[in-house]
Amino acid sequence: MSETGERRETKFSTEELRVSGAQLVDKVKELIHEGNIRRIVIKQDGRSVMELPLTVAAVGVVLAPVLAAVGAFAALATDSSIVVERIVEDE
Repeated sequence: MSETGERRETKFSTEELRVSGAQLVDKVKELIHEGNIRRIVIKQDGRSVMELPLTVAAVGVVLAPVLAAVGAFAALATDSSIVVERIVEDE
């Protein structure tokens, strides 16, 4: 809630990226470091295989295990897609 008592709604946009298994970990790292990402979903053949909810406080604590899991999946995957949910800043 804002100071005036009004509830502000956060807006999100989504985008889907196609990546190869070899590029998956690097792309996820890049997205995490952007900082305006709310959630990352990794899909294989149209099905969600991994969902990564990201919050600023949690990113530093869980980054290493998450990237290890993404790396393990990437070793087995050929082509995947990443659905990125971004926070849209109010203008």
